[in-house]
Amino acid sequence: MSTSLRKAVVIGASAGGVEALSSLLPHLPPDYCPVLVVIHLPPTKSSVLADLFHDKCRMRVVEAEDKAPIEAGTIYFAPPDYHLMVETDFTVALSNEAPVWFSRPSIDVLFETAADAYGAGLTGLILTGANEDGAAGLRRVMAQGGRGLIQSPETAYARLMPETALLLCPKALVRPLDRLAAELITEAA
Repeated sequence: MSTSLRKAVVIGASAGGVEALSSLLPHLPPDYCPVLVVIHLPPTKSSVLADLFHDKCRMRVVEAEDKAPIEAGTIYFAPPDYHLMVETDFTVALSNEAPVWFSRPSIDVLFETAADAYGAGLTGLILTGANEDGAAGLRRVMAQGGRGLIQSPETAYARLMPETALLLCPKALVRPLDRLAAELITEAA
């Protein structure tokens, strides 16, 4: 397995997430490790996130497809109404199992499956959001030896998600939104 596949970043966001991701994802270099993103979306609407970020980012941006191999240089967005999961063979899995924290896709589901696949090579990032999804998943990332990052609640559109993550993961690194991209790039070097 190449070095680039031994590392990955998972990101979770909800309320205010599109704006937060817009200030983060365009800064990542084209050869960066894979980035998998869950943002809470209405289940009945098609997602335009991949299209929205395609022109903004230097990395390739796609909506995740079931059984697709996870590749460096690519940002994968969870499709509406499907959990995005990482298999231990570093492929994408999509599931329509029950919502978690009233959400499908669930941040916890992505983070927990990615932690099992990547272990210490994973960085989990919790951004703005108005529910508690993601906190348990970030705890799993850190328990598996991965790195935890949290947007500082003061810079979040909705504080509940980062505050809850901080309660469950007090050793996670907390940074304002405008410093998170640099933190991710430094970690990957």
